[in-house]
Amino acid sequence: MQTLFSIIGIYLFIAVGFGAKYSFKDKIDDRTITLLSIYFLQIFLTFWGLLKRPIDTNLLLAPSIYLAITLMALLLMIPLSKLLFRDTKERSIATVAALIGNTGNLGIPLGIALFGEQSVPYLTLINLVNVFVVYTIGVFYYSRGEFSVRDSLLNIVKLPVLWAAMGAIALNLIGYHPSDAVDKTLMMGAYASMTMQLVLFGIYLYGIKLGEINAKLSLWVSGTKFILIPMIAWIVLGQIEMESSVKGMVFLELMVPLAVANVNLASLYNCSPRTVTAEVFVTSVLFLGIAFILPTLLQMF
Repeated sequence: MQTLFSIIGIYLFIAVGFGAKYSFKDKIDDRTITLLSIYFLQIFLTFWGLLKRPIDTNLLLAPSIYLAITLMALLLMIPLSKLLFRDTKERSIATVAALIGNTGNLGIPLGIALFGEQSVPYLTLINLVNVFVVYTIGVFYYSRGEFSVRDSLLNIVKLPVLWAAMGAIALNLIGYHPSDAVDKTLMMGAYASMTMQLVLFGIYLYGIKLGEINAKLSLWVSGTKFILIPMIAWIVLGQIEMESSVKGMVFLELMVPLAVANVNLASLYNCSPRTVTAEVFVTSVLFLGIAFILPTLLQMF
C-alpha cells in the first residue's frame, strides 16, 4: 500500500500539468519550460543529490552493476532497432528510451518505501549513473533523430548538467559539505526541478491521442523495459555475491518506468516528443500493475 501511495503522489503532479494545459492551451509554452528545466533547475538537482552525503567507494558495486546491465541492453538494442525501425527518429527512440528510467523522482522514494532509509546511498549513486546515461547516451541518440554524429557528440558537452555533475563529484571527493543555507537553496531548486519535470510530462500528455500511439514502437519499448532488461538483470545479479537487499535495489531501479527526461531530450532535439511522451505514459500505466507484485519479485533475490 505504501508503494501505491508513493506512486500516486508522484502522478498527482503529472495531473497538474495535464490540467494546466487543458485549461490554458497555447498560453502555456512547453518549449520554454523544457529549456528552464534542463539548463537551470536540473543543475540544482544535480548538486543537491551529489553533495547529500560522502561518496563511499564501498557503495560503488551496485551502480557499477546497474551501468553494466544498461550497457548490455544497449548493445542488444542497437542492431535490433536497426532491423525493426527504418525511420531515424523511431530508431533512436527504440534504442535508448527504455534505458532512461525514472530512478530519481520515482526510484528513490520507492526504494525508501521498500528498503528503508539505509537504501539512500545506493539509490543516490545509481541515480547518478543514470544521470550520466541520460546526458551522454541519451543526448547522443535523441540528437541522432535530426543531427549528425559529430553534432550529436557536441550536444553532449553543451549541456550544463553533465558539467555540474562533474563539479559536484569533485566537491564531494575533496570533502566539501554545504552549509545549511546552501543546502536549503539547493534543495528548493532540486524539488522545483523534479516537480517541473512531472508537470512538463503532464503538459505533453495532454496532446496525446490514443489513436496516435505507435503500437509497434510501444510494444518494443515496453517489452524492452519490463521483459528484456529484467531478464538480463536477473541473470547478472544471480552470478554476483551481494546482499539480497542491494540486489533488490538494483533490480528496482532497472524496472521503474521511463523517465520524463526522455520527453525533455526529445523536445530539446525535436525527436518526436509526443511519441516519446506516449511511451512514457504507456510504461507508467503498465508499472501501476507491476507495482502490486513488485515487493514479491524483490523478495526473490
